[in-house]
Amino acid sequence: MVIRFTLNGKSQSVDVNPSMPLLWVLRDTLNMTGTKFGCGMALCGCCTVHINGEAMRSCVMPISAVGGKKVTTIEGLSADHGHPVQQAWIEMDVPQCGYCQSGQIMSAAGLLAKEPNPTDDDIDDAMQNICRCGTYQNIRKAIHRAAELQAAAPAPGAGGNTEASPSASGTVTGGAE
Repeated sequence: MVIRFTLNGKSQSVDVNPSMPLLWVLRDTLNMTGTKFGCGMALCGCCTVHINGEAMRSCVMPISAVGGKKVTTIEGLSADHGHPVQQAWIEMDVPQCGYCQSGQIMSAAGLLAKEPNPTDDDIDDAMQNICRCGTYQNIRKAIHRAAELQAAAPAPGAGGNTEASPSASGTVTGGAE
């Protein structure tokens, strides 16, 4: 069955089993490896993407559920690391192993889209992703920093030049496998 949707701003169609999870369509069919597999039960958050602007877990979302919708992955958040969350993640050197970070970033971006100046409680409520390295304090600091950057940005999606280590850069854009 052909499913049509918008992926990172571009029309996309895939001919796959309609019950195939979105995560596997992204990774195996479309070679978009920034979105990670963690638990397969929508608990850990590694697979978080945006569907029509909402942070959602792609490991349990059948591809049929995204027909006609807009899907944004870590690769589509910003091509130049210019999203405030990506900038803050790099500036605050959040990633350690980096595995969960694309999901963390997508969840944080979803939070800031709804709540541009979140409190610690807002962050704790929204960020239900698991980080095996325990970088939760740095994640919270980076979300507060991203809120500052977002408030100071001249326009939504406006990028900036950021000095980044290759590992941090790949982690915040989905380039790390």
